[in-house]
Amino acid sequence: MTDEDVLDFAIVVYREDDRWEAEMLPVALTSDLHGLIHALRQQPSMSGTIGLVAVGDEFFVALRVFGERVEVFLSDIAASWDFPLARQVLEYLDVPVPDEEELEAILQDEETALPAGDLSIFTDLGLDEMELGVLSGDIDLLPEDVLSSIAARLGFSEPFERAIDSVFG
Repeated sequence: MTDEDVLDFAIVVYREDDRWEAEMLPVALTSDLHGLIHALRQQPSMSGTIGLVAVGDEFFVALRVFGERVEVFLSDIAASWDFPLARQVLEYLDVPVPDEEELEAILQDEETALPAGDLSIFTDLGLDEMELGVLSGDIDLLPEDVLSSIAARLGFSEPFERAIDSVFG
């Protein structure tokens, strides 16, 4: 995959008439957590909304919004040094951004990513904490591939892929 093939995207997923739907959100939301939360709240859904964001080949963010309650998961804490969205997620979670020494310690092990946030974000939908941890820690998978796998496990693979294809073909 070349740099030109690496995707930044944000998708809202929601239930309508007992079926999953997915729509692309503006790419600007891949660097604006509060804008992303606001956009997710705008989508009416009895069971809340899910937001999935991939930032290049670096990291992903998953969100669930139920009215005023917001659950957030960041796949790689180290991304907070280079990407506004990752930094905003850590601030939202009240997790300190790692200092230079901590970042070096995290990056020493190039085989794993250190996640932050709610690992149980999708437990009620059938994706347990352990499985989400394994998926997010697999550095051989691109964020879009992990999100595609999550979509398949949660039962909305078809609308997810359709939304991706509508923009990226």
